[in-house]
Amino acid sequence: MSAALGGKQRVLVVDDEEPIRGMLAHYLERQGYDTSAAGDGSQALELLGRSQFDLVLSDVRMPGMDGLALLGEIVRRHPDTGVLMLTGCEDVGMAVAAMKAGALDYVLKPFRLDEVGASVRGALERRGQALSRAEHLRRLEEAVRRQTVELQATLAHLEEASESTLDALVSALDAREHETRAHSKRVGEYTVRLAREMGVDEAGVETIRRGAMLHDIGKIGIPDRILLKPGQLSESEWREMRRHPQIGYWILSGVEPLREAAEMVLCHHERFDGRGYPRGLKGEAIVLGARIFSVMDCWDAMTSDRPYHRGVSWEEARREIDAHAGSQFDPEVVKAFLAVPVHVWLEIRDRTLAEPQRTPREIVPLVLT
Repeated sequence: MSAALGGKQRVLVVDDEEPIRGMLAHYLERQGYDTSAAGDGSQALELLGRSQFDLVLSDVRMPGMDGLALLGEIVRRHPDTGVLMLTGCEDVGMAVAAMKAGALDYVLKPFRLDEVGASVRGALERRGQALSRAEHLRRLEEAVRRQTVELQATLAHLEEASESTLDALVSALDAREHETRAHSKRVGEYTVRLAREMGVDEAGVETIRRGAMLHDIGKIGIPDRILLKPGQLSESEWREMRRHPQIGYWILSGVEPLREAAEMVLCHHERFDGRGYPRGLKGEAIVLGARIFSVMDCWDAMTSDRPYHRGVSWEEARREIDAHAGSQFDPEVVKAFLAVPVHVWLEIRDRTLAEPQRTPREIVPLVLT
């Protein structure tokens, strides 16, 4: 949204040399911007304190408060205002420092006015995208808090409720993705078996079981147009999808009996080599439950028939998991997994597939426009 009335975007030009300042302000006015000018950083902050601007175009070298100091104050006081730096060739290092501190871009002196115009347009476009992403995330967080009260109330009673409560909930989550073959229940049972193989105590096993079964609960915050898209996701859609561990954490961390499981849900797409998401954790910084789960989730995905591929053989899946020990997976977890005879995993699969599927009430997704 433009900071000016009438739809014009507002640009503040800051330069201690009046000819340059006047030339830039006049040029940007002719380009359709509502433009103001300041001769130094202090004057610029005074103007920013009185009125909103979409972009500040500031020289790096100025007497008194220089451009980097001004940038720091804008980031602190006016975080929604973009900053574009003007700098000489000898000050490229300062320009790079400005980019790291929050500037959108820089323009080298001597400059052509058309280059300045292009840089201003690009900076304003990036600012708009950043503000849109921030607003979308804010609305997503608000929606999760507002619309999951009932869900959290259900989860909060897991200790008192029968096992059917959890089963019904995970069945609803699977059904939303058209996963009708008890994926979450099956992976939960696989993960529990491997946790016991690794000597996890029963309290830890129960936490791991809940984390495994509820691992994708955050997908209630992903719109159907992305979650159910048959083709490849675009970059922006993939960014949306990658938020589901964080959304799941928000939901579960607000429920006392599930706070430990929430950390596992947050970590379930991390990789042992640090190349996962959302935090890029590495090695044992990833909770053990998530390291165990990632092996069993991959195992289930590879060996199950899906609409887009047929499952591979059990032996092929074991070889693939072994090949990624130390990169995608914790080598100790893989070692424990390979020590379990295949017939044990087959028995778990057959048992979960034979169990009747409960039909829960619909889990309503958090659809944001």
